[in-house]
Amino acid sequence: MQADVNPDDEVIALTRALLRFDTINPPGDESLCMAFLADYLQQQGFNVHLQQFGDRRFNLLARIDGRRPERAPLAFTGHLDTVPLGNAEWRFGAFDGEIVDGRLYGRGASDMKAAIAAFIVACRQQRSAIAAGCGVVLLLTGGEETGCDGARALIAEAREHLPKIGALIVGEPTANYPVVGHKGALWLRCETRGKTAHGAMPELGINAIYLAAEAIGKIRHFEPGAPHPLMKRPTLNVGTIDGGLNINSVPDRSRFDVDIRTAPNLRHDEIRQRLTTAMGDTVTITTLVDLPSILTEPRNAWVRQVFARCAPLHDAPLEPRVVPYFTDASVLLDTLGSPPCIILGPGEPAMAHQTDEYCAVDKLRQAVVLYGQLISDWG
Repeated sequence: MQADVNPDDEVIALTRALLRFDTINPPGDESLCMAFLADYLQQQGFNVHLQQFGDRRFNLLARIDGRRPERAPLAFTGHLDTVPLGNAEWRFGAFDGEIVDGRLYGRGASDMKAAIAAFIVACRQQRSAIAAGCGVVLLLTGGEETGCDGARALIAEAREHLPKIGALIVGEPTANYPVVGHKGALWLRCETRGKTAHGAMPELGINAIYLAAEAIGKIRHFEPGAPHPLMKRPTLNVGTIDGGLNINSVPDRSRFDVDIRTAPNLRHDEIRQRLTTAMGDTVTITTLVDLPSILTEPRNAWVRQVFARCAPLHDAPLEPRVVPYFTDASVLLDTLGSPPCIILGPGEPAMAHQTDEYCAVDKLRQAVVLYGQLISDWG
């Protein structure tokens, strides 16, 4: 794509190009998509660093330095991996990038390849202002859908390449509505051990599935903590359960996974300890994912400026909102200097992880203009 193409066509073309790459996670493979973006960004004048964190797994750090080093640069982040297609049949090709009735279809269209295309195109359009101002940083990750694996690798292995930044925009799907925070995630694997025996003589064994069922019964109405003014009540869900090898044996092992979503007023170590006590000593707990919630003060001057830019795009007055899902900001913010953070992207929140996922073309085009305004404001 050349620099003199129509900006609307450019963002659509770039989004469709990203959608054509199969980056479904699991198994996870961002290699070709990241290589494509690395080449594209280098052509646009970015300094690019590709980081491999597994077999065909990649992150990408790109930046344009400004001539005003006294102020930290603005940063954007987005993930290239997507969730599986699901079992339902798609009406539109999941990797074709078809546009029908003003909707751009494809796995990852809303979550969140459209946003990545939009802020890349916005940066290209604002390249001169970026270079004359404070610079810009793009943090493109893999492995977000399975617990921010790529972001963890980025801060662990490429920390020397990560600058302090002034503010962070996360392009997750919000229909261009500015969101000031999200819940934390605590994923726990709970395991029970029993004693095997013949299924015809269960009295000689200890049934690990029964132990798991008893534990689940104890925590079904467990309260992780007090409600938060913005994030409301924390939640707990048992998402998977597994146990036993065959029908005619007493199972000696079972496990189930618990998904807890939290707020800034709650400590994960305290929740885990209370849950351990509630289930009893028949259950062993292992932490799978431990991601803190994030929340930026709505009265922050930059946040107010973002709200002012977004306001004309919505019919009702804007108010501080949070989302229940987690983002890479949970992992990145501390290493980046704890800057203010806004979640803001053109994707439809209700379309994330759905069959026939789409992003509205008008919101995609709005996002290019909106991101460009925020880049210009920052510089």
